[in-house]
Amino acid sequence: MKAIADGALLSILVFAPVAATAEPLPASVLPGQEYEVRQSYQTSEQTSDGNSTGSSSGHTAIAERVLAVRDGGVELEYDFPKGTKPEDRGPEWRLPARVFKPANGPFQLLNPTELEARLDEWLKRAKLPRSLCGSWYFTWNAFRVECDPRSIIKTIEEYDLGPPLRDGAPYQMAGTRGIGTVVKKAAGPDGLSFHVLLEVDPEAVQRTSAESDVVLGEIMKKPVTLEAALRERTKETTVGTIAITFNTDVEGNPWRQTRVTRLATKRSDGVTETKSSTVTLEKRLVSGAIEH
Repeated sequence: MKAIADGALLSILVFAPVAATAEPLPASVLPGQEYEVRQSYQTSEQTSDGNSTGSSSGHTAIAERVLAVRDGGVELEYDFPKGTKPEDRGPEWRLPARVFKPANGPFQLLNPTELEARLDEWLKRAKLPRSLCGSWYFTWNAFRVECDPRSIIKTIEEYDLGPPLRDGAPYQMAGTRGIGTVVKKAAGPDGLSFHVLLEVDPEAVQRTSAESDVVLGEIMKKPVTLEAALRERTKETTVGTIAITFNTDVEGNPWRQTRVTRLATKRSDGVTETKSSTVTLEKRLVSGAIEH
């Protein structure tokens, strides 16, 4: 699935937010509403010896439709944005996916049986045996042969802007240390803005880098075990921060989130590698009136 899978290549610089406390469902969420969530990114990296520099940019998008609002959460359907051509769906069989988003806790997949049936059909069309499940496959683009229906939850989480925000609330993010604090920066007639600063967990970066090494080795036909990759990566020292800015409506419901990640890694050869990324999520209503 090109429209979404490209974002996975940024995993070393993209971390999933996790709400530290439950918040009530916004009153403006109504069945029939349809949204498009667009993720755009810019990355850059360079080394202190000047031998390696690089940058990338791009965007992906996903459609979100409110199916039902019930006690404790909301039922949602995720799919490609309207107008997506069949050939642009790529090897993605997991969409559309229906989920339950509780006020507290992780997303729950509601149609796993339907997804399993689609997986069987896709494997047959692609002439891929189930023995390739979990491995990386290379055609014009590298993609993982994903065979677990519930893996779509992780993808959906990358497009979730989170619950309503309030000044002073705790904020957590996987791959970071400790708990940050939400700080209100500005307020106006059209909405609010909030800021959170978090410290990156070096061990999380090392593990993500090691996992990327394993994938690269598989694609290049030079396999390396995760244990061996981790041994090499633990020789590195990494420091970094993630600064997050939220734009919300007057009730604190986020409609845009901008994450700026900066990492500095001192490698075992003494060279320092710096990486930065800016990832912006922007959610807009496509159809269905919002009542106030």
